[in-house]
Amino acid sequence: MKFGVIGAGIVGTALAVRLEEVGHECIGVHTRSRHSFQRFQSYIKADHLSLEEIVPAAESLFITTQDGVIRSIAEKLSGMSIIKSGQVWIHCSGSLPSKVLRVEESLPVSCLSLHPLQAFASVEKALAILSGTHFGIEGDNEKLGEEIVKDLGGIPHRILPDQKTLYHAGAVVASNYLVVLASLAVELFAEAGIEGEEALASLLPLMRGTLFNLEQVGLPQALTGPIARGDVQVVQGHLDHLPSGLVEIYQSLGSKALELGESKKALQGLTYPLKEFEMLKSLLGKV
Repeated sequence: MKFGVIGAGIVGTALAVRLEEVGHECIGVHTRSRHSFQRFQSYIKADHLSLEEIVPAAESLFITTQDGVIRSIAEKLSGMSIIKSGQVWIHCSGSLPSKVLRVEESLPVSCLSLHPLQAFASVEKALAILSGTHFGIEGDNEKLGEEIVKDLGGIPHRILPDQKTLYHAGAVVASNYLVVLASLAVELFAEAGIEGEEALASLLPLMRGTLFNLEQVGLPQALTGPIARGDVQVVQGHLDHLPSGLVEIYQSLGSKALELGESKKALQGLTYPLKEFEMLKSLLGKV
């Protein structure tokens, strides 16, 4: 596959490196940033090409710009008379559907989205973890998308285009909100006398242990703690001492934990004692 890259950010650079390593050819890169181009060239000796040069030369175009620019790039490409019939346009956004690339229904191209379910902090780190990364795929040629992901060493998953926003929301909850949860836990530790970096350092092994449990036994079995046990007294104590601004967050998360607790007990052939269950529901605002 002869491919071009529009937008030489971390993702575009890392994908180009891995694709070249397995035998595909990067025919060039288009970017407005001199710094990004210099970084790209430090990994791949590809020429900087104008859109007029890169479009007719590539079999596939990876549009790896920021999400807010993808549509405008597609509009520019759509206005060109040099588009190669059968070309594949690919973006890597987790929130935008592949159809954002199809400015005109008559365009003789396939539109595809390949979204890596991973947080890439740098090109080096992206290259280190691309193999084994899961990808959400949707678009006109999902079979090709699966082949590209496998060439990258990734694991492909087809997703429903009309529900892609929920897919992205799930990724945000798993990644971004994990950081938010860590911040809330640090805030509570500070109230108890363990502050700042010391608090985070003490919590990270616990979080890693929970992730390990998720890997080993999955959902809902990995759930532990007072709600999983049905320990009403402990939950009441938490709510009695929480800062007022965190009570509603605790209750919302606790309500979801209670649902998981029910599922976990059902797998064990058990149920919560009715009195404990009703008390937990009341404390967590589910009544």
